[in-house]
This record gives sequence, structure tokens and C-alpha cells, in this order.
Amino acid sequence: MSVLIIAEHDNKSLKPATLNTVTAATQIDADVHVLVVGFECQTVVEQAAQVSGVTKVLVADNAAYEHQLAENVSKLVVDVAAGYGHILAPATTTGKNTLPRVAALLNVAQLSDVIKVESADTFVRPIYAGNAIATVKTTDAVKVLTIRTTGFDAAASTGGSAERQVLSQVITSDRSRFVKEQLAESDRPELTAASVIISGGRGMGNGDNFKLLEGVADKLGAAIGASRAAVDAGFVPNDLQVGQTGKTVAPDLYIAVGISGAIQHLAGMKDSKVIVAINKDEDAPIFQVADYGLVADLFDAVPELEKSL
Repeated sequence: MSVLIIAEHDNKSLKPATLNTVTAATQIDADVHVLVVGFECQTVVEQAAQVSGVTKVLVADNAAYEHQLAENVSKLVVDVAAGYGHILAPATTTGKNTLPRVAALLNVAQLSDVIKVESADTFVRPIYAGNAIATVKTTDAVKVLTIRTTGFDAAASTGGSAERQVLSQVITSDRSRFVKEQLAESDRPELTAASVIISGGRGMGNGDNFKLLEGVADKLGAAIGASRAAVDAGFVPNDLQVGQTGKTVAPDLYIAVGISGAIQHLAGMKDSKVIVAINKDEDAPIFQVADYGLVADLFDAVPELEKSL
């Protein structure tokens, strides 16, 4: 049976997380369909149709879907679910908001944060913040999965020529409505898409000290992240949080500054290609996963690093 992917986008462009999800889908079945739900989102439809491995793009373009409220999108997904053996979405904030509703409406269990496909009914996922890896076999008629994007390479964004199918149904919920959104604007790369990330932890001391990281980030073209401890302390906003309850990242280079290495944080970044840790505590757990470690005071080491770049 075909695989249906819920595309992640902003009505203007397809998010990279969708490309990783396509790769996972192609390991399940060769017939991969992508559902684009939005408003005035034809650019996204064009991009989705060109993704290698996608055979069909379903389009639900209506003002009711402009903000992609989970209550509306989940009911639409269920409405078109017939004929699909698997329904996938990236394990992002949006996917985690929508797919549990889909699973509940279909009366099936959801498998979260899948990192490997063994077969069409057997999948691998981390549990206990990544301390253990579980292989799960499901007998549900429809398999509902969120895909941890760091576990799969991105599918090629060009080379495909999928057919398009316009959906006529418009489903809205009277239990929720869009009020407003506040978007954090930054010139830096998005955390989940950045190839280089420099993150600060509780050791930064306060929010003003995060400015120390900006010089290094500017020279490396890096995104800035933070540990949960730094976010909980109010040093930085929570959209910078990396970890089990934040964002999962796997950049080419991850620099952890003043981060002890709690398992909650490691769960979100340990798949990084190269990890560099700067911490004055030589027994900090972060050094157990770091490829390179510097035992030093970050207030001395970071300015020196910036000067050396």
C-alpha cells in the first residue's frame, strides 16, 4: 500500500525535514505520496513534485488551511487515509502536533521518532532519551509514524516529476481558531537545518554572556542553540533549545560551550558529525560524546577561539 507524507512548509517553501521523511518513506514502499495542506502554496506543490522518490502530490489549497491548524489538518488526513498503509510526518513541532491526532482518530498507535526502517511493519526508535533503542513491530492496519530527520539522509530535491491531485474537501474545526503568531526573526540559519551550531549552557552565567557566542557564530556561519538549563534559567528563548524536549539536530559541527551534557541534551545532538566541547569541569558527561574536548574557562576559551578563526 502507498505511503502518505504530510509535508512541512510555510506556504512558500518546502521545509528540509520533509526531504528526510521522503527517504524514510521510500524504504517502506516505492509509491510515495505527499500531502500539501496550506493556502496559496503552489510554490510548495511545485517543489514537492520535483522531489526524487515522490510519485504523487495531493494538494489541499484553501484559506481554511492557511495556518495549518492541527485540528483541521488531522481530520483532512484521516479523510484521505483510505488506501494508505503508512502515514508519516517529520518529528518536528508541527508533526508532533498533528500526527497524534491522526493516530487517535484512526484508533491506532503512533510510533514516534523512528530512526530506521527494518521492514514495512518493523521500525527502530530511541527510548529513555536515547539510552536504549527499541525495535518495534506493529500490526495496525495503518502505521502512523513520526520520522526523526537526523536518522535519514535528505532525498534529492530535484529529479522527480510527480503527478498532482487537487483535493476538493475543506474540513474545519469549530473548537479552535487562529489568533496570532509571533515569529522569531534571525539572520542566522535555522537550527534544524544548520551545518554548524554553537550552543551555550548554564555555564554561560546569564543571557548577556551569550553574546560571546555570536562572534564565533558569525565567522562560522553557525546557528546558536542552548541547553534546557539555559532556557529554563531565562538566558535565551525556548526556540533555541536543543534536546529531548527541544530540537533534534545533526550538524556537521556542534560546539557545546558550558554545557555539562545531561542526557536530555545529548538526545538532541549526539548524532552530530563532529562534537566539540568546552567546559572547565573535566568530568562533565559532555566529554564522553565529544570528538574534541577543551577543559578551560569558556570566558577565556571562546574569545580565543573567535580570535583564531
